[in-house]
Amino acid sequence: MNRKMIVHTVGRMVLLEAGILVLPLLVSALYRETCIGAFLLTILLAVVAITCNIYPLYHNVGEAVRQSVFQVASVITTTGFSTADFNLWPGLSKGILFLLMFIGVCAGSTAGGLKISRVMILMKNIRRQLRHMLHPRSVGTLRLEGKPLDEETVSGVSAYFALYMVCLAAVFLLISFEPFGKESNLTATVACFNNIGPGLGVVGPVGNYAAYSAFSKYVLSAAMLLGRLEIYPLLLFCSPSAWVRNK
Repeated sequence: MNRKMIVHTVGRMVLLEAGILVLPLLVSALYRETCIGAFLLTILLAVVAITCNIYPLYHNVGEAVRQSVFQVASVITTTGFSTADFNLWPGLSKGILFLLMFIGVCAGSTAGGLKISRVMILMKNIRRQLRHMLHPRSVGTLRLEGKPLDEETVSGVSAYFALYMVCLAAVFLLISFEPFGKESNLTATVACFNNIGPGLGVVGPVGNYAAYSAFSKYVLSAAMLLGRLEIYPLLLFCSPSAWVRNK
């Protein structure tokens, strides 16, 4: 039995065992609307969509699944590894990976991104606002992990998302003079801010950031700090009012 057959056999066994173990957890988590359920569902949908999209490139279901699983897991967990040049993948697959760069993993993780809990709160708040527009007298309470959320938490997440987008826009504008096109500059911004690693275009899996100017590298390094340490702590650290000792 050659090496390729061994890899494929082990891969099928791992996928089968993962399905047996993960599917009951996924069903249970989705029923209770937990963050882990949303996280697993996001990965599952992304893997299925990308597998179907890149199958014509590999003409092998096992290989397409293997490549999609690894790339999706690496991007959403902000690991930074890649086993394929997804720059060469169709636009749909690259678009899905780009969206996964924003999501990140569950709260409490050291990974980058918005975190799945914030994304869930934002989506639930949008749904509540739409329901309120249809039924102005309705009063809705948002819940996460089965527990009610107070309005201070919801407004805090909304404010953080607004600040997050402002920071992304500022970094993108600061490096937009680089002659690498919108795809490279935008994904470089998102990849650095969310601590992903590879992006698309010049900064793709087989590329790097060496061609960027020193100024852009400083800007992207600052974006990495903002994304890794979270925005509020770093802004407070740079605020002179935070240095004054309360009497």
